[in-house]
Amino acid sequence: MQTIDWIILSVTLLFIVVYGVLKTRGSKNVEEFILGNNETPWWTVGLSVMATQASAITFLSTPGQAYHDGMGFVQFYFGLPLAMVVICLTFIPIYHKLKVFTAYEFLEQRFDLKTRSLASIIFLIQRGLGTGLTIYAPAIILSSLLGWNLNLMNFMIGLLVIIYTFSGGTKAVNVTQKQQMFVIMTGMAITFIVLLNNLPDELSFGNALHIAGANDKMNIVNFSFDPGQRYTIWSGIAGGFFLALAYFGTDQSQVQRYLSGKSIRESQMGLIMNGLLKVPMQFFILLIGVMVFIFFQFHSAPLHFNPNNVKALQESQYKDEYNGLERQLDNLADEKKEISMLYVNQLNQDYDNKELHNKMIALNTREKDLRDKAKELIKKVNEKAETNDKDYVFLYFILNFLPKGLIGLLLAVIFSAAMSSSASGLNALASTTAIDIYKRNVGNKSEKHYVNATKFFTLLWGIVAILFACVGTLFENLIQLVNIIGSIFYGTVLGIFLVAFYIKYIKAEAIFWGALITQAVVIYIWYEYARVDAIGYLWLNFIGAMLTIVLSFMLQPLFNKPKQEETI
Repeated sequence: MQTIDWIILSVTLLFIVVYGVLKTRGSKNVEEFILGNNETPWWTVGLSVMATQASAITFLSTPGQAYHDGMGFVQFYFGLPLAMVVICLTFIPIYHKLKVFTAYEFLEQRFDLKTRSLASIIFLIQRGLGTGLTIYAPAIILSSLLGWNLNLMNFMIGLLVIIYTFSGGTKAVNVTQKQQMFVIMTGMAITFIVLLNNLPDELSFGNALHIAGANDKMNIVNFSFDPGQRYTIWSGIAGGFFLALAYFGTDQSQVQRYLSGKSIRESQMGLIMNGLLKVPMQFFILLIGVMVFIFFQFHSAPLHFNPNNVKALQESQYKDEYNGLERQLDNLADEKKEISMLYVNQLNQDYDNKELHNKMIALNTREKDLRDKAKELIKKVNEKAETNDKDYVFLYFILNFLPKGLIGLLLAVIFSAAMSSSASGLNALASTTAIDIYKRNVGNKSEKHYVNATKFFTLLWGIVAILFACVGTLFENLIQLVNIIGSIFYGTVLGIFLVAFYIKYIKAEAIFWGALITQAVVIYIWYEYARVDAIGYLWLNFIGAMLTIVLSFMLQPLFNKPKQEETI
C-alpha cells in the first residue's frame, strides 16, 4: 500500500466515526437512543436496511463465490422481494401500532413472558455469533494478505463500531450507514470500471460474458429438484423467502432499522426500496466476481489465494511438489491466454469456434485440477487447514491489480461494510438485552437509567463480539457461514411470529414447547444432513418455520384446560 492509500483509508474511516458521534450524541431517553425519535426518512431506512445486511463478508466473499461457482448464488435472494411485501403488509403495521421497542415485546402481549424470553435468547445467540463473525471475517482476510496482526484488526474494527454506536444508538447507526453505503457502492462501481478497462481491447463486454457462459459462470437459474444442491430457484424462492421473512421481520438488527421510521408508510417504503434494489445489487457484486474470472483468463493467478496455506506449504517437505504445480500453472496460463485471445478474435467475427471453445474449457479444467492437487498438499501439511480460498480472491485482485488510491478506497469499502453490519448487530443486541431481559425483570427505573443500561450493553456486546472474533476459525465460504448460522435459528423464531400473527387458536404453552422442540430438531437436521450437503441449508428456514407451526398446533389440545363444571 502507498501513502495515498493509507490517507484515503484513514480519512474515510475517521470521518464516518466522527460524523456519527457529533451528529447523534446526547440521547435523553430510551425512545431517542433505540428508535431515533422515529425521525428517520424512508430512503435512510432503505439504505440502513441494505447496509445492515451488506456486511464486509458480502464484498469479500461474494465475488470469490462467483469466481469459482458463477452467478447461481443470486438465487439465494429470489424470495426476498416477496418477503418485503409480506412484512410491509403484516409486520410493520402491528409493530408501529403497539409502539414496541423490540420485535419480541409483541410476543409477550400475544403469548407470555417465557415465549418472549425464548425468542430473545435465540436472537441473542445467533446475532451474537453473527456480529462476531462480521468483525472476524474481514479481519482474518486483511491480516493474511496485508500481514497485519489479526487480533489487532479485530480490536480496531470493533472499537470503531463501539465508539459511535455507544454514543448515538440507533440514530448514529442510521446516519453513518448512509455514508458507508455511498463509500461501498462508489468503490464497487469504480472497481467494475477498472476491471473492464484492464481487459484486452479486443474483448467487448458482451464477448466477456460469452466466455464466462462457456465456462458455466452465467448459469443464473437452476431448476433442479435435488435437495442437496444449495442454490436452486426453488430453495431461493421457498427457503430464501422464509430466511428473508425471518431476518427482516423478526431479527432486531433489521426491525430496529424500520421501527425508527417517521411513520408506517415511511418504514414500508424503506423496505420496498430494499426489495427492489437488493437482488440487482447482489447480481452486480457477483458479476464483478465473474469479471475477475475473465480478467484472470488473460493474467496470471496464484495457484492458491490464501497466503497462510501457501506459507505453510513453503515451509514443509511438500515445497518442491507445490512449486512444481506452480510452474505447470504458469505454463498453462500462457497457453490459456493465447487460446482465449484466438477465441475472442473469432467471436469478433461473429463465429463461435467450437474447437477453441472446447480447448478453453479443457484448459480451465486442467487449471482446476492443479488447484485441487494444491489443496491435497495443504491437507497433508495440516489436516485441519481450510482449503477453500474463495474469500481471498477479490482482495488479491484489489491489492495486486488496482492503481494507487483505489486500493485504499476498496479497503475503506471493506471496513465500512464491516462497521455498518457490526454496528447494527451491537445496537440490536444491546436493545434486546436492555428491553427484553433487563428492563422486563428489573422494573421501573428512570429513562436515563435505561439509556445508560443500553449503552453499557452496547459496550458489553462489543467486547463479546471482539473476543469471539479473536477465537473464531475460518471455514468454508464466509458468506455461506453467516447464512448457515442464520438458517439454523431463524426458522424457529419466524414460526413463533407467524403463529402470533395468523393463528389465534394456538396459545402460549403450545408455541413455547413447539418452538423449543423445533429448535432441537433443526440443529439435529443441520448436524446430520445439511452440514454434509445432504440437504441445502436454506431449507432449514422452511423446516424450522413449518415445524414450529405444526408442532404447536398439535400440542395445543394438550394444554386446553377443560371448563370447570358449574357447582350449585
